[in-house]
Amino acid sequence: MNTLLTTNLGVTPLLGRGKVRDLYAVGDALLLVATDRISAFDHVLATGIPGKGKILTQISLFWFDLLTDLVPNHLITAKVSEFPASLQPYADQLEGRSMLVKRAKMFPVECVVRGYLTGSGLKEYRASGTVCGIPLPTGLLDGSRLPEPLYTPSTKGEAGTHDENIGYDATEALVGEADAAELRRLTLAIYKKAARHAESCGLILADTKFEFGRTSEGVILADEVLTPDSSRFWDAAAWKPGGAQPSFDKQFVRDYLETIHWNKQEPAPGLPDEVVERTQAKYLEAFRRLTGRDLDLQDSSGA
Repeated sequence: MNTLLTTNLGVTPLLGRGKVRDLYAVGDALLLVATDRISAFDHVLATGIPGKGKILTQISLFWFDLLTDLVPNHLITAKVSEFPASLQPYADQLEGRSMLVKRAKMFPVECVVRGYLTGSGLKEYRASGTVCGIPLPTGLLDGSRLPEPLYTPSTKGEAGTHDENIGYDATEALVGEADAAELRRLTLAIYKKAARHAESCGLILADTKFEFGRTSEGVILADEVLTPDSSRFWDAAAWKPGGAQPSFDKQFVRDYLETIHWNKQEPAPGLPDEVVERTQAKYLEAFRRLTGRDLDLQDSSGA
């Protein structure tokens, strides 16, 4: 299976390349193409994960459909046959991994929600008993379920930099009181519905982040949604607070990078075949568990 690390769509204007996605201008719309790049510790690695962009795109499409009763989204179509004629010569690059989406004025915040204690929240809790400044009960462990989901927005870090947690007051200052309240309401509502669905699939949605934008129709959900790149999914059957939880993400990649003592500076290293294969298998299992379907990476045109 080929690994697509960089797209090239001829004269189609390229607006930018993120850690995973390439963004193009297509008339009044945008084209999001999820490559097979993988990042860790804020750096894009030299090796990709074959089919990862297709898996992420198909997971996002599943969630966009499931969440339409809560919030509209930016999707126009994910069917390459419905893309403009100028993109048809590049169908082999786009099939299964691209979305034609509405342009939106994006809010300058990452809408993070945490249902369980882990990651940076755990470090802060151990130091101060709080997560993003929000006091929590004593005695919580690594992996503990929080009394209620916490909305903990952050700034959007540029490539190679960390997002910075910001308080709710700072969000109000950035986007205004009304929009800040709406972003919090939507984030918590989406998380609760998604967590219920994940639970029905034997998964725990520990935390996730959303991006929202505004169009003439109002606030919409944009970017990717509830994928292993933006969310922590744990196996519910293996959940046991008190240590790291088995997860459906790039943990194999992080673990490998720690063993080689990479200094987390450029140039980023490549990955051995075993790590690539195990990571791909985790992403595919996440798709299967969440959607109830298998994904044929050779032909994911049925999105």
